[in-house]
Amino acid sequence: MVTVTAPYAPWTLAGESMACLVRRPTPRSALPYGLERMPGPTLLAAVCYTGSPVGPYLELAVGEPARLGIRPGWCITTMVVDSAESRLGGRTNWGYPKELGTLTWRSDGEERELHWVERDLTVTGRCTRARLPFLVPVRSLQRRADGPVVVPGRLRGRACLTSLTVDVGSGDDLATLAGPHRGVHVDGMRFLIRPARHPIGFTSSLRAPLHAPEPALFLTRHRGVEDLLDVR
Repeated sequence: MVTVTAPYAPWTLAGESMACLVRRPTPRSALPYGLERMPGPTLLAAVCYTGSPVGPYLELAVGEPARLGIRPGWCITTMVVDSAESRLGGRTNWGYPKELGTLTWRSDGEERELHWVERDLTVTGRCTRARLPFLVPVRSLQRRADGPVVVPGRLRGRACLTSLTVDVGSGDDLATLAGPHRGVHVDGMRFLIRPARHPIGFTSSLRAPLHAPEPALFLTRHRGVEDLLDVR
Protein backbone atom coordinates (compact mmCIF):
# COMPACT_ATOMS: atom_id res chain seq x y z
CA MET A 1 0.00 0.00 0.00
CA VAL A 2 1.35 3.41 -1.05
CA THR A 3 0.84 6.28 1.40
CA VAL A 4 0.31 9.66 -0.21
CA THR A 5 1.67 12.67 1.68
CA ALA A 6 1.95 16.37 0.90
CA PRO A 7 4.06 19.19 2.36
CA TYR A 8 2.59 21.99 4.45
CA ALA A 9 2.07 25.46 2.99
CA PRO A 10 3.58 27.70 1.81
CA TRP A 11 4.18 26.26 -1.64
CA THR A 12 6.27 27.90 -4.33
CA LEU A 13 5.48 26.63 -7.83
CA ALA A 14 7.11 27.28 -11.19
CA GLY A 15 5.94 26.76 -14.75
CA GLU A 16 3.62 28.43 -17.26
CA SER A 17 -0.09 29.11 -17.43
CA MET A 18 -2.94 30.27 -19.64
CA ALA A 19 -5.89 32.12 -18.14
CA CYS A 20 -8.98 34.01 -19.23
CA LEU A 21 -12.19 35.53 -17.87
CA VAL A 22 -15.46 34.17 -19.23
CA ARG A 23 -18.90 35.74 -18.92
CA ARG A 24 -21.31 32.85 -18.43
CA PRO A 25 -24.99 33.41 -19.26
CA THR A 26 -26.34 30.60 -17.10
CA PRO A 27 -26.14 29.96 -13.33
CA ARG A 28 -22.65 28.97 -12.23
CA SER A 29 -21.34 26.39 -9.82
CA ALA A 30 -22.61 26.46 -6.25
CA LEU A 31 -20.31 28.09 -3.71
CA PRO A 32 -19.35 26.52 -0.38
CA TYR A 33 -21.58 27.48 2.53
CA GLY A 34 -20.37 30.69 4.15
CA LEU A 35 -19.20 32.35 0.93
CA GLU A 36 -21.28 34.88 -0.99
CA ARG A 37 -21.33 35.20 -4.75
CA MET A 38 -20.17 38.45 -6.35
CA PRO A 39 -20.96 39.73 -9.83
CA GLY A 40 -18.36 39.22 -12.50
CA PRO A 41 -16.90 36.72 -14.94
CA THR A 42 -15.61 33.22 -14.27
CA LEU A 43 -11.87 32.58 -14.14
CA LEU A 44 -10.44 29.69 -16.17
CA ALA A 45 -6.77 28.69 -15.76
CA ALA A 46 -4.76 25.93 -17.42
CA VAL A 47 -1.36 25.39 -15.82
CA CYS A 48 1.75 23.32 -16.45
CA TYR A 49 3.82 23.24 -13.26
CA THR A 50 7.41 22.22 -13.96
CA GLY A 51 8.42 22.58 -10.32
CA SER A 52 6.55 22.32 -7.01
CA PRO A 53 6.98 20.76 -3.54
CA VAL A 54 5.33 17.61 -4.99
CA GLY A 55 7.07 17.63 -8.37
CA PRO A 56 5.79 18.54 -11.85
CA TYR A 57 2.06 18.27 -12.53
CA LEU A 58 -0.76 19.70 -14.66
CA GLU A 59 -3.83 21.54 -13.44
CA LEU A 60 -7.06 23.04 -14.71
CA ALA A 61 -9.05 25.36 -12.43
CA VAL A 62 -12.35 27.23 -12.61
CA GLY A 63 -12.98 30.06 -10.14
CA GLU A 64 -16.02 32.18 -9.34
CA PRO A 65 -15.93 35.75 -7.93
CA ALA A 66 -16.92 35.58 -4.27
CA ARG A 67 -16.54 37.29 -0.94
CA LEU A 68 -16.00 36.18 2.63
CA GLY A 69 -17.33 39.00 4.76
CA ILE A 70 -15.87 42.06 3.05
CA ARG A 71 -12.94 40.12 1.57
CA PRO A 72 -13.27 39.61 -2.20
CA GLY A 73 -11.47 36.83 -4.02
CA TRP A 74 -11.83 33.81 -6.27
CA CYS A 75 -13.55 30.67 -5.02
CA ILE A 76 -12.21 27.68 -6.92
CA THR A 77 -15.19 25.44 -7.65
CA THR A 78 -13.60 23.01 -10.11
CA MET A 79 -9.97 21.90 -10.00
CA VAL A 80 -8.42 18.84 -11.58
CA VAL A 81 -4.78 17.72 -11.29
CA ASP A 82 -2.82 14.67 -12.40
CA SER A 83 -0.87 14.28 -9.13
CA ALA A 84 -2.20 12.50 -6.04
CA GLU A 85 0.21 14.47 -3.84
CA SER A 86 -1.04 17.77 -5.28
CA ARG A 87 -4.64 16.68 -4.75
CA LEU A 88 -4.00 15.88 -1.09
CA GLY A 89 -1.98 19.05 -0.47
CA GLY A 90 -4.58 21.25 -2.15
CA ARG A 91 -7.41 19.83 -0.05
CA THR A 92 -5.72 19.71 3.33
CA ASN A 93 -3.72 22.95 3.09
CA TRP A 94 -6.31 25.23 1.52
CA GLY A 95 -9.61 23.43 0.87
CA TYR A 96 -9.29 23.40 -2.91
CA PRO A 97 -11.76 20.87 -4.37
CA LYS A 98 -9.01 19.05 -6.27
CA GLU A 99 -9.83 15.83 -8.08
CA LEU A 100 -7.57 13.45 -9.94
CA GLY A 101 -7.86 13.33 -13.71
CA THR A 102 -5.96 12.51 -16.87
CA LEU A 103 -4.41 15.68 -18.25
CA THR A 104 -2.09 16.24 -21.21
CA TRP A 105 -0.09 19.33 -22.13
CA ARG A 106 1.10 20.09 -25.66
CA SER A 107 3.62 22.80 -26.53
CA ASP A 108 4.22 23.53 -30.23
CA GLY A 109 6.02 26.78 -30.98
CA GLU A 110 3.76 29.59 -29.71
CA GLU A 111 0.78 27.27 -29.22
CA ARG A 112 -0.15 25.57 -25.94
CA GLU A 113 -2.90 23.06 -25.26
CA LEU A 114 -4.25 21.42 -22.10
CA HIS A 115 -6.65 18.50 -22.50
CA TRP A 116 -8.78 16.95 -19.74
CA VAL A 117 -9.41 13.45 -21.04
CA GLU A 118 -12.31 12.34 -18.81
CA ARG A 119 -14.46 15.38 -19.68
CA ASP A 120 -13.04 15.90 -23.18
CA LEU A 121 -12.31 19.53 -22.35
CA THR A 122 -9.53 21.30 -24.21
CA VAL A 123 -8.00 24.74 -23.68
CA THR A 124 -5.87 25.97 -26.58
CA GLY A 125 -3.90 29.21 -26.66
CA ARG A 126 -1.61 30.96 -29.10
CA CYS A 127 0.87 33.42 -27.60
CA THR A 128 2.31 36.61 -28.99
CA ARG A 129 6.01 37.33 -28.75
CA ALA A 130 5.70 40.66 -26.90
CA ARG A 131 6.05 39.90 -23.19
CA LEU A 132 6.01 42.19 -20.18
CA PRO A 133 6.88 41.58 -16.52
CA PHE A 134 3.81 40.46 -14.63
CA LEU A 135 3.16 40.59 -10.88
CA VAL A 136 -0.27 40.22 -9.29
CA PRO A 137 -1.54 39.36 -5.80
CA VAL A 138 -3.91 36.41 -5.71
CA ARG A 139 -6.56 35.68 -3.09
CA SER A 140 -8.81 32.64 -3.08
CA LEU A 141 -11.65 31.95 -0.67
CA GLN A 142 -12.27 28.31 0.14
CA ARG A 143 -13.90 26.10 2.74
CA ARG A 144 -11.82 23.50 4.53
CA ALA A 145 -13.19 20.91 6.91
CA ASP A 146 -12.51 23.42 9.74
CA GLY A 147 -14.41 26.29 8.14
CA PRO A 148 -13.96 29.05 5.55
CA VAL A 149 -10.43 30.27 4.90
CA VAL A 150 -8.65 33.04 3.05
CA VAL A 151 -5.75 31.85 0.87
CA PRO A 152 -3.30 34.65 -0.03
CA GLY A 153 -0.72 34.31 -2.75
CA ARG A 154 1.39 36.05 -5.37
CA LEU A 155 2.00 35.28 -9.04
CA ARG A 156 4.76 36.71 -11.17
CA GLY A 157 6.35 35.99 -14.53
CA ARG A 158 6.44 37.29 -18.12
CA ALA A 159 3.00 37.77 -19.62
CA CYS A 160 1.64 38.21 -23.12
CA LEU A 161 -1.84 38.45 -24.57
CA THR A 162 -3.20 35.28 -26.11
CA SER A 163 -6.27 34.03 -27.91
CA LEU A 164 -7.76 31.10 -26.01
CA THR A 165 -10.29 28.57 -27.30
CA VAL A 166 -12.21 26.26 -24.97
CA ASP A 167 -13.78 23.12 -26.43
CA VAL A 168 -16.15 21.09 -24.25
CA GLY A 169 -19.23 18.97 -24.90
CA SER A 170 -22.63 20.69 -24.82
CA GLY A 171 -23.91 18.40 -22.08
CA ASP A 172 -21.07 19.15 -19.68
CA ASP A 173 -21.55 21.37 -16.62
CA LEU A 174 -18.72 23.55 -17.94
CA ALA A 175 -20.24 23.91 -21.41
CA THR A 176 -20.83 27.64 -20.89
CA LEU A 177 -17.05 28.11 -20.89
CA ALA A 178 -16.82 26.97 -24.51
CA GLY A 179 -15.77 29.36 -27.26
CA PRO A 180 -13.02 31.85 -28.07
CA HIS A 181 -11.74 34.20 -25.35
CA ARG A 182 -9.06 36.81 -24.88
CA GLY A 183 -6.58 35.83 -22.19
CA VAL A 184 -2.98 35.87 -21.04
CA HIS A 185 -0.11 33.43 -21.15
CA VAL A 186 2.42 33.66 -18.32
CA ASP A 187 5.86 32.15 -18.88
CA GLY A 188 8.65 31.89 -16.34
CA MET A 189 5.90 31.77 -13.74
CA ARG A 190 6.57 31.75 -10.01
CA PHE A 191 3.46 31.20 -7.92
CA LEU A 192 3.59 31.50 -4.13
CA ILE A 193 0.61 30.09 -2.19
CA ARG A 194 0.75 31.10 1.47
CA PRO A 195 -0.83 29.25 4.42
CA ALA A 196 -4.60 29.54 4.83
CA ARG A 197 -6.01 32.06 7.29
CA HIS A 198 -9.28 32.16 9.23
CA PRO A 199 -11.15 35.47 8.94
CA ILE A 200 -11.47 37.50 12.15
CA GLY A 201 -13.76 40.53 12.14
CA PHE A 202 -13.81 42.83 9.14
CA THR A 203 -10.19 43.58 8.42
CA SER A 204 -7.92 41.02 10.06
CA SER A 205 -7.25 37.31 9.68
CA LEU A 206 -5.82 34.67 11.97
CA ARG A 207 -3.46 31.98 10.72
CA ALA A 208 -5.30 28.69 10.46
CA PRO A 209 -3.85 25.26 11.29
CA LEU A 210 -1.46 24.22 8.55
CA HIS A 211 -3.59 21.19 7.66
CA ALA A 212 -7.28 20.43 7.98
CA PRO A 213 -8.76 16.91 7.79
CA GLU A 214 -9.14 15.45 4.33
CA PRO A 215 -11.37 15.60 2.28
CA ALA A 216 -12.13 19.23 1.57
CA LEU A 217 -15.83 19.82 1.98
CA PHE A 218 -18.52 22.01 0.54
CA LEU A 219 -21.22 22.91 3.06
CA THR A 220 -24.71 23.74 1.92
CA ARG A 221 -28.16 24.21 3.39
CA HIS A 222 -30.78 21.63 2.51
CA ARG A 223 -34.24 21.65 4.06
CA GLY A 224 -32.95 23.81 6.89
CA VAL A 225 -30.16 21.39 7.80
CA GLU A 226 -26.45 21.80 7.07
CA ASP A 227 -25.22 18.80 5.15
CA LEU A 228 -21.63 17.93 4.38
CA LEU A 229 -21.06 17.21 0.74
CA ASP A 230 -17.89 15.43 -0.26
CA VAL A 231 -16.55 16.96 -3.45
CA ARG A 232 -14.44 14.01 -4.44
